Amino acid sequence: MYLHPLSGLAMATALGLAQLSAHAAPVQIKAPAELPAKPGIADAVKASKPSDWRPLDPDNTLYLELSSGRVVMELAPEFAPQHVANIKALVAEQYYDGLAINRAQDNWVVQWGDPNEKNPKPILHARRTLPGEFTVPLKNISNFTRLPDADGYAPQVGHSNGFASARDPKSGTAWLTHCYATVGVGRDNASDSGGGTELYAVIGQSPRHLDRDITVIGRVVAGMPLLSTLPRGTAPMGFYDSPEKNVPIKAIRLAADVPPAQRSHLEVMRTDSAAYQAVLEAQRNRGGPWSKVTAGHVDLCNAPIPVREVGK
Repeated sequence: MYLHPLSGLAMATALGLAQLSAHAAPVQIKAPAELPAKPGIADAVKASKPSDWRPLDPDNTLYLELSSGRVVMELAPEFAPQHVANIKALVAEQYYDGLAINRAQDNWVVQWGDPNEKNPKPILHARRTLPGEFTVPLKNISNFTRLPDADGYAPQVGHSNGFASARDPKSGTAWLTHCYATVGVGRDNASDSGGGTELYAVIGQSPRHLDRDITVIGRVVAGMPLLSTLPRGTAPMGFYDSPEKNVPIKAIRLAADVPPAQRSHLEVMRTDSAAYQAVLEAQRNRGGPWSKVTAGHVDLCNAPIPVREVGK
C-alpha cells in the first residue's frame, strides 16, 4: 500500500493551508535595497601611497621554478627561524633541484619533495628533521595589526609583517595560520619528523584546524595559479599514482642569489598601513551596485593582501 508522506492532522493542515492560500491576496516580495556605492579594494589600492608598500626581502624570498613559470614565496623567519635557516641551507646545496611536485589534493594542498622514499636524495649540509616550530613566544614577533573581527580558532588574529597570524596572550604564544597560499613543512606523526625536505602550499579552503600542529614557514605571494590548477592526484591523499605524473622542479633559488635583472620585482602592501585598513574595510563592507547585503565582517583568511609588480 502506498502511504502519503502527509497523513492525519498533517494532511488536514496542509489542505487547509492550500485552501487559504487560494483566496489570499498576492504577497509582494521586496527586492533588497540597493547598497550605496562605496570604495572597493581597487579604489583603496589606487589611493595608496608609495610608503604603504614594501619590497620583498631577497634574503627571505624563494623562487620555485617550474616549466610553467615561477612561484614566488616569502619566508617568515620570525615564526620558524630554524626551519627557514634549514630550508635556505637546502636551497644552497640545490637539494630541491630535480625533485618534483608529487601531490595535488583537491581543496587541500599541493606538496613537493623527493618522490623516491626508498632511495632518497642525500643531504650534504642541511638537516633532514628538526623539532617542530608550531608556535613562538609573543615577544619574538616585532609587529602585529589585530583584526577586530571574531575568530573561532584563536583569541586574537591579524597580520604580522604581511603574514596572517594568530596569538594567545594567556599562553604568550603566536603562530602563522593556514590560509590559502600558506606554505608549510610536511611531517609524519612525530613533531620532530619534518625539516623542510617536504613542503606544501594550501590550495583549498583554509584548513585552520592545522594551526599549531605543523610548522608554517611563509606564503606564496605570486604564481599560485601554477599550483592550484595542477591535475589532481588520484592515489590516496591526492598523491600521483605514477612517476610520469609528477611535476618536475627545475630549481628553487633564494632571490638574493639570482641576478637582479632576473628577479621578480614585487611589492606587498604593508599590513600596518592605513591603506591596508581601507582594503579591509572595503572587503568587510562591500558596496553596490552588485552587492545587496553587506557582511560587516571579514575572516582572517579572506582578508586580501595586495601584491604588485614594480619596475616595468
